[in-house]
Amino acid sequence: MARLPATRDVFAAIADPTRRSLLDRLRAGEQPVKQLAAPFEMSAPAISQHLSVLCEVGLVTQRRVGRQRFYRLNPEPLQQVADWVADYEHFWSDKLASLGDYLEEES
Repeated sequence: MARLPATRDVFAAIADPTRRSLLDRLRAGEQPVKQLAAPFEMSAPAISQHLSVLCEVGLVTQRRVGRQRFYRLNPEPLQQVADWVADYEHFWSDKLASLGDYLEEES
């Protein structure tokens, strides 16, 4: 199965640590871009590019008030990631339970 371009793929969007940090900061609520960018040691255009990727995959929404842009977290696309991880959680739970059963039989 072909992968979507990074700008359309939630998994690719959250692969970047800066974008994950931006999402973490947005959990506190809507924030202006200047406030979001403050703790990062990168240029404002670089932060804007990261926010654009997050907007394109639907993880972040933006609104304008005059010249200022405010960003807000939209966690719904993360459900795709949670579902994928849940499959592996079940897999490993089953494997560990089987290992536990085997070890008990061998004792």
